[in-house]
Amino acid sequence: MSAEAADREAVSGSRPCTPPQASWFEFLLDPSLLEQHLQGPHPDPSPVQLIVQFLEQASKPSVNEQNQVQPPADNRRNRTLKLMALKVAAHLTWDLKVLEKGLTIPVLNMLLNELLCASRVPPGVKHVDLDLSTLPPTTAMAMLIYNRWAIRTIVLSSFPEKQTKPGPHQLNILVQQEKELTENILSVLREQATDSIMVLEGALNIKKDFYVHTLRTLDLLAADPSTANGETESSTAGLRISADHLHCQVHYDLGGIYFQQGCSDPSVYEKAREHFRKARELLTKLDSSPSLCCVDEQRLAGYWSACKTLTGASDPSESQHTPYGQISCFMRNHDYGALIEAFIRDNVTFSLPNSFRHSIELELLHKLQQGDRALEEVCHKLCVCNAVRDALEGGVLSVSFHQLLLKPSKNTISFLLEVCTRSVDKEHRSETNKRKMALFIKTVCNRLEDVSLAFMVSSHKLFMELLQDEEKKILMEQMRKSSATVNLSAKPLPSFYDIPASASVNISQLEQQLILSLDPRHIQQILIELHGMAERPFWRVNSKWEVPVDYVNVILAIKDNLTRDLVYILMAKGLHCISIKDFAHARQLFTACLELVTEFSPKLRQVMLNELLLMEVRGHEAGAAEGNMERPPPDLVSRVRGYLEMRIHDLPLRQLVGEECVVFMLNWRENEYLTLQVPQSLVNNNPYIKLGQLIASTCKELPGPKESRRTAKELWEVVVQICSVSSQHKRSSDGREPLVLTTLISLFVRLHNIVRDDIVNEVTAEHISIWPSALANLQSVDVEAVVVTLKELVNYALSLNPNNQLWLCTQADIYFVTNQYSAAMHYYLQAGTVCSDYFTKPVPPDVYNDQVQS
Repeated sequence: MSAEAADREAVSGSRPCTPPQASWFEFLLDPSLLEQHLQGPHPDPSPVQLIVQFLEQASKPSVNEQNQVQPPADNRRNRTLKLMALKVAAHLTWDLKVLEKGLTIPVLNMLLNELLCASRVPPGVKHVDLDLSTLPPTTAMAMLIYNRWAIRTIVLSSFPEKQTKPGPHQLNILVQQEKELTENILSVLREQATDSIMVLEGALNIKKDFYVHTLRTLDLLAADPSTANGETESSTAGLRISADHLHCQVHYDLGGIYFQQGCSDPSVYEKAREHFRKARELLTKLDSSPSLCCVDEQRLAGYWSACKTLTGASDPSESQHTPYGQISCFMRNHDYGALIEAFIRDNVTFSLPNSFRHSIELELLHKLQQGDRALEEVCHKLCVCNAVRDALEGGVLSVSFHQLLLKPSKNTISFLLEVCTRSVDKEHRSETNKRKMALFIKTVCNRLEDVSLAFMVSSHKLFMELLQDEEKKILMEQMRKSSATVNLSAKPLPSFYDIPASASVNISQLEQQLILSLDPRHIQQILIELHGMAERPFWRVNSKWEVPVDYVNVILAIKDNLTRDLVYILMAKGLHCISIKDFAHARQLFTACLELVTEFSPKLRQVMLNELLLMEVRGHEAGAAEGNMERPPPDLVSRVRGYLEMRIHDLPLRQLVGEECVVFMLNWRENEYLTLQVPQSLVNNNPYIKLGQLIASTCKELPGPKESRRTAKELWEVVVQICSVSSQHKRSSDGREPLVLTTLISLFVRLHNIVRDDIVNEVTAEHISIWPSALANLQSVDVEAVVVTLKELVNYALSLNPNNQLWLCTQADIYFVTNQYSAAMHYYLQAGTVCSDYFTKPVPPDVYNDQVQS
């Protein structure tokens, strides 16, 4: 034996011996092997695979001597194959949940028709015309299984399905043939739906036990149908199914079909609710003995909750025992005090999912926005309760809570401290919870601008108990500094210019004037006075004076202390004015700073020119957002181009300026420049210009999916890279031009749908077909980054144009897939209102598509 052969022998000998897969014809040659195979731990092929193989072989057409295709022959071979398929189903105890999952509709239809035939159901007679109570037990049971499957299949077929990806031509033909066959079967089932429902309703009147075929009874039929018929039809043959087990399953299935019909006839929801109620009652008293009862308890709970909401029905007994029932009862009775108490208690027990709690808050917030001002305090308290729950779960605090902390009342802070205390009571004070609560309290202290409220928190016993000494010391020091500092955004005092800047005024008064003044010459005069009285860095007077980190070193390197303070303060005040859209004062401050630095620093001169450009860009964009759609002057466009093409060695450049210049060009459709005229070296070296060029190219070629595929694919790849976990996250540009926003929303919607991979709950958007339908490396994408970016992008778009019907639909979809149904309905209705002139015209099908209506 060669060394190579020996190696192969050694490798193969070390592998575990896997038995070969059994073939269907082996069971045909020796039927006794079937039961032995099915009882194995992991049968291969699986039971459902065997059913497919047996029926596939039994239904193959034959060819006669004239080479003509004939229907499958009714011979012993095919009858045995069909019987073996039934025996496999009997081994699965006719569990429709398993059979539906593993078999296609055509195969399961064939299997159950064979069951009807084997069980002696009279052919050619409607099931609704037969009296179940007079039929043999196995015959009646076969009819019930078939009609249960019929209505379940109607319900399941109403759910959205993921589209099959195109394959080879021959395979596509087979797929299409199966699809047509499935549609034909569904058409027949829908026509017979009323009959199937009546058959099942009739079964609920039968109080005796039922029997279903087993492997043994099917073997008896195979041995001698004429003599076995009496035994298989007797009351003792087959697997016994108690009346309660069967009734529970039938109630569940009937509830499902009635719920599905409720979409077109809301009154039917009452019937669905009643059947689901009885199914729930029976389910609680059933034992675990073998049965056909395959109720999906989680789905049943969902159906029950939905039916109660849709019918407005209440269940007093349930409201006393389940958290969901209690909350539903409180909402229905407008008992908001009890609701808040329940939320506080739940901060300890964690009985309610956080998403459910936030949906309740959102529902009441929506009512508040509709004009119910009495709910304002309730919404604030629920927001606080949910914030504490978020903190205890280590989650991110909501935007609404951060907004609440901007101007909270004393009562709000008092309530917050009460909730914190009760949420970490002595019995539930784990070390983890205490640390999370300590971090939450620190966050609250840091966010409160009203120092008196911050001291109110810091003096509370929970603050003293949970925070470490060093943490308390740092926080107290920060609060003392804040109490001695006047906010930069405060308006000048009316008597400000009456205060003389002279040596007779003490330093603290001059520093207060320095903080409040927006007049460059007056600022310079005050600084001259201060430097004459004390030699220290006055740019530190207000901790809220900030300049971009890119410029700090250049400014602080100025040797003259007075000039350094003046440049720093003029820039900080100018940037603050831009942030509050006070462009007039910003221009004065920046112009004065430019004049000053031109005398001694070419580098700072260019920095100030760049900041003046950014100010002009933002000023023009702010005007456009307020309705001034005048195009920017050519000089401004030219300066933006100049900035993008600028290459000055060792010049500090702020990332934000480049981003906003690219966004400016996109907003004003300077696509020709971005796609054709911008130097290629800039595209290669500046990622923001590259991103802007790809967006501009994609927008330029829309509509026209075929033409825009190449650039869309490039843009897609860049955005996927930005959203990848391994990449360094940069701020992506956002804008105001509708096509740019539509394109970006479309891209992120496609990416969002791929990373979530939930075909039932997909978000829709315009032009979605131009993007790739799959990702090569899905695991590398930061899902949270994609979700957050999409939400922020759509929110921003709607803040600019709240009447864009497609953006409204996308927003509604986002709320829907995150289970915020109240908000989703609000935006769906708003989209319909916009495009139908308040529903005086039909809503276009692209707005209310099949997915929305279902």
